[in-house]
Amino acid sequence: MSGRDDAGGTAGAATFDEYADDYREVVQRSISFSGVEQELFTRRKARHLLDVVRRRLGPPGDVRALDVGCGVGLTDEYLVGRLGELEGTDVSAEAVRRAASANPSVRYSASEGDAFPYEDGRFDLVFAFCVLHHVPPDERPRFVAEVQRVVRPGGLVVVLEHNPFNPLTRLAVARCDFDEDAVLLTSRTAHRLLRDGGLRPVERRYVILLPTEAPRLVAAERVVASLPLAAQYYVAARR
Repeated sequence: MSGRDDAGGTAGAATFDEYADDYREVVQRSISFSGVEQELFTRRKARHLLDVVRRRLGPPGDVRALDVGCGVGLTDEYLVGRLGELEGTDVSAEAVRRAASANPSVRYSASEGDAFPYEDGRFDLVFAFCVLHHVPPDERPRFVAEVQRVVRPGGLVVVLEHNPFNPLTRLAVARCDFDEDAVLLTSRTAHRLLRDGGLRPVERRYVILLPTEAPRLVAAERVVASLPLAAQYYVAARR
């Protein structure tokens, strides 16, 4: 069953290699019932990340960041020129190639196995958007350990995931071809993973309740950011 919680397998590098050419189209089909383009959700996630950076690290233009599980670089399109330095990594070599073509100013590297190809403490910010649900539960501590390793002391880790309590999110996951083996995790589980991995959670919010960018409606969502209503959530943690 796709979109199940806290048990099951993962979509590996070979699976994402298969979808590198039509990644956008697959995602768009999965959310077609919403009546909006997937770019809207991607832009909003990027804005949430930049907001967290401003609150917790300072000006985004001073930040060296790593996008873990970057895929074909969709989120990075909205971060180029806003972060000081941006790099990305993914287990799918084909996805990395596509990301580099789309975002030539970003440095991308393919990851081999469970290790990231970077030295300890290289980044001020490490973020992973909708990645953990593709990592088998018993491998998640190792994933978090790598994230913790490559962020500097005092740096920030931001994990954004699908909210399994939102029925429309679960529908989108069920309709997404490469999410067939996705294992959704709750905000509480993500919070615990980061904490147990030696990080100190500092923010946890539910985001993107409505498929809109209207400023007043986006501002209104903040009122219920602590309730599990929205499509996704993020957890931010310090090293």
